[in-house]
Amino acid sequence: MLSEANGSIAGAGALLKILRDGQARTRAELVQLTGLARSTLGQRLDALLSQRWIVPTEEAISSGGRPAVAFTFNRGARIALAADLGATHARVAITDLGTEVLAERADEVPIDRGPVETLTWLQHTFEEMLAETGHTRDQICGIGVGLPGPVEHSSGRPVNPPIMPGWDGFPVPEWLGERFGAPVLVDNDVNIMALGEHWAARPEADHLIFVKIGTGIGCGIISDRHLHRGAQGAAGDIGHIQVASAADIVCRCGNLGCLEAVASGAAMSARLSADGVEAADSRDVVRLVRGGNTQAVQLIRQAGREIGDVLASIVNFFNPSVIVVGGDIAEAGEQVLAGLREVIYSRSLPLATQHLTITASELSDRAGVIGAAVMVIEHALAPGTVDQAVTRDRPRDTMGVAADHGTP
Repeated sequence: MLSEANGSIAGAGALLKILRDGQARTRAELVQLTGLARSTLGQRLDALLSQRWIVPTEEAISSGGRPAVAFTFNRGARIALAADLGATHARVAITDLGTEVLAERADEVPIDRGPVETLTWLQHTFEEMLAETGHTRDQICGIGVGLPGPVEHSSGRPVNPPIMPGWDGFPVPEWLGERFGAPVLVDNDVNIMALGEHWAARPEADHLIFVKIGTGIGCGIISDRHLHRGAQGAAGDIGHIQVASAADIVCRCGNLGCLEAVASGAAMSARLSADGVEAADSRDVVRLVRGGNTQAVQLIRQAGREIGDVLASIVNFFNPSVIVVGGDIAEAGEQVLAGLREVIYSRSLPLATQHLTITASELSDRAGVIGAAVMVIEHALAPGTVDQAVTRDRPRDTMGVAADHGTP
């Protein structure tokens, strides 16, 4: 009998997926929508209610007889911890299951100080934010982390990251997982930015490219509404595509002629510093552009053209509908976008650019933490994951819980 009941609740995750759209539905509506037997639907509702993935709405729906209770997705059932760790600064957030930010912090955290020191800071920051919001560790559905370098997504470990000394192969998921007792997902920072921008600002876009221009340059790819990571998680690494203008310049990755060596925030700040202009990083470059510094404006426009030259080939190959530009350098606004548009529209095929939109990120420096939260939430609420959770944690005396909430 228990085995049969477990079989009945195994589809609870698929039922939750339907209710995640936020619309409250009665049992009668769900029976009609899913085609499930009333008893089977009741068992799956029971399982979701026991985990608080769903809750009855406050107002009953009446059709002339006994009021029927509708059920809706409970965004507050769990929380996600999210971190976007950049080359020089970090943003950390706690969100609910709808990605609403409940707490957020930003700080200067150089990634090159190593994994243990950086992750210890992250651990303490998360603990302080949990206390601040009144949440406990058993409410955490997962932790999402973005890193500024190549990440093998299957293991969550950085792989030869050029600006992250000491991080190569470091077991980030295991390190954080042991301290919080929750699943940990790790990805490249540009990938989570693409996820965040697509989720929050461009959900209608089937094919989107997110370009981060900061200390380095990277690209996140949304294909058919899904993040495309490639075979090993290395898709989108446009910063190390060779460009003619940088043929003799050594990149920090060790190769010659990389796009990043001439068009990144680090490259521009280095060039300005060499000419006696005070510029320590990409944020200083933007500050100079906003202040009207002619050399900085010329550099950033040329950087836009260099990046646009690489993106023109990608537009021809991938045919995205939207290119979103983020990262510190994107804060320069039209100065960098103008250079990008100039080259992309002139060098790409007319059919590929016919309906192409090139725009700055709407989420700005929040794109990464929102994307990290999305990565965790989609994993935690995947039908298979939910089925495992409700089957494993299902109390033996919950039969009939949903049935007691009223009938349509």
